[in-house]
Amino acid sequence: MSKEDKYTIEKITYLKKWTDHLFSFRITRNEAFKFIPGQFARLGVVGLNNELVWRPYSIVSADYDEELEFYSIIVPDGEFTQRLKDLNVGDSIYVDKTNYGLLTTDRFENGNNLWLLSTGTGLAPFISILYDFSVWEQYEKIILVHCARTKDELVYQELINGFYTHEYYCDLVKDKLIYVKLLTRENQGADLYGRITDLIANKKLEDFLNISITVENSRVMICGNPQMVDDTRKILAERGLTISRRSKPGNMAVENYW
Repeated sequence: MSKEDKYTIEKITYLKKWTDHLFSFRITRNEAFKFIPGQFARLGVVGLNNELVWRPYSIVSADYDEELEFYSIIVPDGEFTQRLKDLNVGDSIYVDKTNYGLLTTDRFENGNNLWLLSTGTGLAPFISILYDFSVWEQYEKIILVHCARTKDELVYQELINGFYTHEYYCDLVKDKLIYVKLLTRENQGADLYGRITDLIANKKLEDFLNISITVENSRVMICGNPQMVDDTRKILAERGLTISRRSKPGNMAVENYW
């Protein structure tokens, strides 16, 4: 198989700068590229030595969208994002033809409440999951938690709140979607102040919502920086929650890009 058989070359169609280090972008989508909400794509850019540099990026888009949207942080001295941030609408980007990832709701059985716990750009796959009609039919409550440092980093608020009035989603989400904003460096602009790990450990998040995370009723998806993912998984494991596997369904799903 040649390299060209492994990827397609797509075009950037849209760019949005959220802060000086956070931005979103959309690209064309090859009609053959399929994915499950929550999965990620491998994107490639031409590096300094004219070699392709690849990185995993969770997909923000619905699985039925004609384009693919991604949410990115600019990594200082990062070979990939330093190149990516200089691209413009119309420029090319490479997309691996294979879809990847285990952060998908089909890993769960039963459950009443779906918790989507994210920090930073870890929000991306959860937006894609919110677009999945079957998820709204499966759960009684979907609790989306996004933790950032400052209010400027609480991105996609308009899109998320738009589900409540969306022509096709409003009747599904009106009594089910709970959107919780957390900040760690500012008090203004958030529902709660503090890190996800701390607010789960001291149960302030559950007290705020009056909903408990339990083995029987909760299914928890975690995405964000590796330390948060690991720490949250360990805290919840102490309560009896387990990572869901194909052979042994559990209560938690995490994504590992690293």
